[in-house]
Amino acid sequence: MKSNKQYKKIVIAGGGTGGHIYPGVAIAKTIEKLDKNIEVVFVGSALGLETKIIPREGFSLVLLPAGKLNYSGGFINKIKTFFKLPMAFVKSAYWLIVNRPLFVLGVGGYASGPFVAVASLLKFKTAIWEPNAHPGLTNRWLSKIVNKAYYVFDESAPYFSCRQKQKVGLPVRQELESLEPVAREDNDFHVLVFGGSQGSKYLNDVIEKMVIAEASWLHKGRLIHQTGVNDYSQINEKYKQSVFHVQAYEYLHEMNKYYEWADLVICRSGASTVAELAAVGKPAILIPLPTSADDHQLKNAKAVADQGAAILLEQKNLTGEQLQKIILNLQNDKIKLKNMSEKMKSLHAARAAEEISKNILKEITQ
Repeated sequence: MKSNKQYKKIVIAGGGTGGHIYPGVAIAKTIEKLDKNIEVVFVGSALGLETKIIPREGFSLVLLPAGKLNYSGGFINKIKTFFKLPMAFVKSAYWLIVNRPLFVLGVGGYASGPFVAVASLLKFKTAIWEPNAHPGLTNRWLSKIVNKAYYVFDESAPYFSCRQKQKVGLPVRQELESLEPVAREDNDFHVLVFGGSQGSKYLNDVIEKMVIAEASWLHKGRLIHQTGVNDYSQINEKYKQSVFHVQAYEYLHEMNKYYEWADLVICRSGASTVAELAAVGKPAILIPLPTSADDHQLKNAKAVADQGAAILLEQKNLTGEQLQKIILNLQNDKIKLKNMSEKMKSLHAARAAEEISKNILKEITQ
């Protein structure tokens, strides 16, 4: 968050989950590094993790009344969101007119739709960024009115109606791109588990049962489990009773440290998660969220598994016994683990945040 000096502003709109927020943070930090006279301001909603992450990262955050409109939001939530939209449009218009930003980038999430739509209608320079092979409904609609679309997968390009389209990598935080191997204090096998920034109830249940019921398999291993807020207290209490090295966390704020620690990662397969795994070169067991829009997580996981960088497990087939067997096989096969790591690293498109940031700065000078 910058001082009282009158900086020129660029807005990054969106949030909800870490998958939307952290790529935006990577772009924001790069923009401010490249041009010291610009302040990046985030626009989000009180419903998302941006209220925790963005202030911690040092950026200003403007909150809009927003909510879910997609199929996962539920009928009652959709009705509530429709009633919030007029106020979201009014607040967006007021902020834009008063602050006159040079550029507005939508990165997906609850607040992205109304703010980017109003910015486009008021003739501000606008763009959207889409990380998935199949774009969500909001970005497909916004592409009709924004100036430009940045996309990661070739498959997504035909869905955008705007004249300008540019393929880019998926931005990850600089501290992940610069991660280097460090000397280990132990010879144990380190397993990192997380189910997305908000946790996964299903994954939590499987991991908890696997750890508690057959904990002896961990005698040469260590496990860190990010549970999310809802399951943390219950799982943490059970893990405290374990004689093995297993820890639960509600949320992992410094992911670079945990990626550095891990030998193997078990997680969902959102685009941002896959990009981070590629940046740090960590082999993974990917368990796609079966309710993801257009099954995009399964498509992401298949693409990575086909390259030999990860093992794909669909949730419908997932059991603790199966997961435990795969972990132990990888623990005992260092060559395969190393090959998976190298293949994962090869998938990384370096300096994507810098590419997007330079392009945005070029756009505002034209």
